[in-house]
Amino acid sequence: MIIRCDNCSVSLQVDESKIPASTFTVRCPRCQNLVRAEAGGNGSSTVANLQSSSAAPPVQDDANAFAEKQSEAQINGALRSLLSALQTGSSALEEKESEVQPRRVLLCLGKSKDAASKVLVDAGFRVYVASTPAQANERLRDGKTEVLLFSPDFAEEYGGAAIIQQKINAMYSSERRRLYLVSLEEGGQTLNAHEAFLRNINLIVDTSDIEQLPMILDKSLSDFNDLYRFYNRAIGAEAI
Repeated sequence: MIIRCDNCSVSLQVDESKIPASTFTVRCPRCQNLVRAEAGGNGSSTVANLQSSSAAPPVQDDANAFAEKQSEAQINGALRSLLSALQTGSSALEEKESEVQPRRVLLCLGKSKDAASKVLVDAGFRVYVASTPAQANERLRDGKTEVLLFSPDFAEEYGGAAIIQQKINAMYSSERRRLYLVSLEEGGQTLNAHEAFLRNINLIVDTSDIEQLPMILDKSLSDFNDLYRFYNRAIGAEAI
C-alpha cells in the first residue's frame, strides 16, 4: 500500500499485512509529518491513493474567460509599449507595466468553495480547487499559483488548514514572497492587516464578503505589489 504525505508529497510504502482495520497514522520519514490513512477507505488502494494525491484540478468553466482576459492584457500592454516608443522616437520597445494580469488562484475551502469559485471565475481568475492537502501541495509544486485561499474547515479529516499553514511556514522567504495567502473565515475581520501579520498570512476575508472577493483581492494585491515594487525590479521578478 502506498500513502502520499500531505506535506512533502513523498510516497510511503506500507506493508498491508501490518495495517490495522481502522484509521491509522504514519510518520513521514522526510518531514516528520503525521499522515492519516484509513484501511479499506482512502488509503486501501494504491491507485486510488495516487489519484487522490494528483494536483488540484482547474474549474472547467473558467478556461475561456481566463484566456480572454490574459490575451486582452497582453495586447493592451503591447499597444501601450508601441505607442510609448513612437512618441519618444525610440526604435526599441521598452517593457512597461501593463494592466493587471489575470491570476491563478488555488482554493482550499470547505463549505464556501462553490460560492468563492463562482465569483472568481466570473471575474476572470484561473481557479483550481483542492479537495485534500496533498492535491493542494501538488498544485503548489508547479510554481505558478499566485494566490491561495484556505479556510478553517478545509479537509478537516486530514487536518487541512493546519497542514497548509505548516507548509507556508516552512517555505523559504523567496518562495513565500511569491505566494499571496488568504484566509476566508466566518467572523473574520476583512482587511485586518495586523491580525494577518501575526498569523503569517497576507489577508483575512470574512465569508460575508465573498461577493466582493475579486475587488478585495485586486485592491490588496495592488498594495502588496506597490510595497515590493522596487525589490521586484531589482531582482527582475514580476508582480503577483
